[in-house]
Amino acid sequence: MITVERTGLEGLLVLRSRIFADGRGHFMESFNDSAFHQATGLHVRFIQDNESLSHKGVVRGLHYQMPPHGQAKLVRVVRGRVLDVCVDIRPDSPTYGRHFRLHLSEGDATMLYIPIGFAHGFSALEQDTLFHYKCSAYYQPAAERTLLWNDTDLAIDWEVRDPVVSDKDRAGVPLMATSWTER
Repeated sequence: MITVERTGLEGLLVLRSRIFADGRGHFMESFNDSAFHQATGLHVRFIQDNESLSHKGVVRGLHYQMPPHGQAKLVRVVRGRVLDVCVDIRPDSPTYGRHFRLHLSEGDATMLYIPIGFAHGFSALEQDTLFHYKCSAYYQPAAERTLLWNDTDLAIDWEVRDPVVSDKDRAGVPLMATSWTER
């Protein structure tokens, strides 16, 4: 069983699965296509799973892929804790440029569904955080873009002091200099 919460940004959904716990530990169905469709009404074909391990203080993102290689994602934390951030980059969206933040932690059975048209990133709030995401399209390096993680127009509080950021993410471009559909 999955419960769904709307976020205020069209298509961006918080999903919660049921955890079955007893004296041995717990069990959770992390993904079931039929249950996902029934709860969300969406038919998404996930074709690639990714996993990242991050040290406390790492900021990854904000990443997206250009059409026709856009990726919908279903993300969750396997170990540790993150602050997950999604930015609406759909130019015709009434919430263009707005962002959504959500804490995801191991064992809380919370996932975030991120539709195509959002830049995505997270900050690791605990050491050795293991982050898992399902993608609806294959990784295409030529289509990948990076929105500047510390864009002053977005004013995202990543809840991290002295973040560790890759060279690629430091070279991201501000929202106002991006285009969802390259002209």
